[in-house]
Amino acid sequence: MSQNIDQIIARKGRMAAMLIVGTALFWVLATFLGGQFELAQRTRALFDLIALAGFIWALWVIYQIWRLRQDIHTNGQRYPYAERSGPYLYQYLRDA
Repeated sequence: MSQNIDQIIARKGRMAAMLIVGTALFWVLATFLGGQFELAQRTRALFDLIALAGFIWALWVIYQIWRLRQDIHTNGQRYPYAERSGPYLYQYLRDA
């Protein structure tokens, strides 16, 4: 089971990295194309809000990773998956 938590942390880390890179590329491309096609400011603002939502989502994933590591650290065990029922990651591990 401890390998499952390591895999989940690694998967979430990769997901956060891909979200950040993908959102940044989208934002740069949308800004460039908005200027080239002379899109309205409303449309450009919509693209900015979409990019902001992507960055917030990435921060949420990073926060989940941080909380999981904090829970592991504060319980004095490396992988306290069996005793906890709070975060959904622990519930996922029990079902796996």
